[in-house]
Amino acid sequence: MELVFIRHGQPEWERDGRSIDNPVLTEVGLQQAELLGRAFAGQHADRILVSPLVRAQQTAAPIIEALGIEPETHDWLAEITAPVWQDTPTEVVAKVFAESRVRPLEEQWLGIPGGETFHDFHDRVTTGLIDFLSSIGCYRYNGFPPLWQLEDPGPRIIVVAHSGTDAVCLGHLLGIDPVPWEWERFVAFHASVSVVRPMHIADKHSFSLFRFSDLSHLPAELHTR
Repeated sequence: MELVFIRHGQPEWERDGRSIDNPVLTEVGLQQAELLGRAFAGQHADRILVSPLVRAQQTAAPIIEALGIEPETHDWLAEITAPVWQDTPTEVVAKVFAESRVRPLEEQWLGIPGGETFHDFHDRVTTGLIDFLSSIGCYRYNGFPPLWQLEDPGPRIIVVAHSGTDAVCLGHLLGIDPVPWEWERFVAFHASVSVVRPMHIADKHSFSLFRFSDLSHLPAELHTR
């Protein structure tokens, strides 16, 4: 089994000083996505899972074309839901984010007021991940350290999603306790690639991080965060 996590390309979060809730990719983001497609040309993947959000769908398109496989859109892969900020001045949004960082720790788990709490986000993503892995014969044992049972060697699966979603998945697979700023603990650049594989240990398996936020397919001028 190999799980390949890809963060979407650079999105157009604002236009004319106003925020966009479900943005398309910028011209830079489209270039990043195109180079991702070229990087995967000639490779094999059994499945590709994609977040329903536009920036992830656009990023996945060149990879899907290069691999010649049907995409699967999964709602649980969407990024943490923010408040409705469509057309809100960007300085207002920036102020809310800055203020949220200095709140007491217990309030960090509540997320941005008006948006999804981190508890709900973490539960949504990990439940979706567990259900999906179970469907392909990969089951997690309760307890510590986190170990997994694989019914067979397993497929190669590509996941095109978001910084927060990917970070929650990685933390869960590696058995790392969550924090409400996962996307800042696992800093993945736009259109970066991270790879996780199971390692046989005793009579079970443990997941290992083989690559993280790999940008070797992009020139330096297209490295964005």
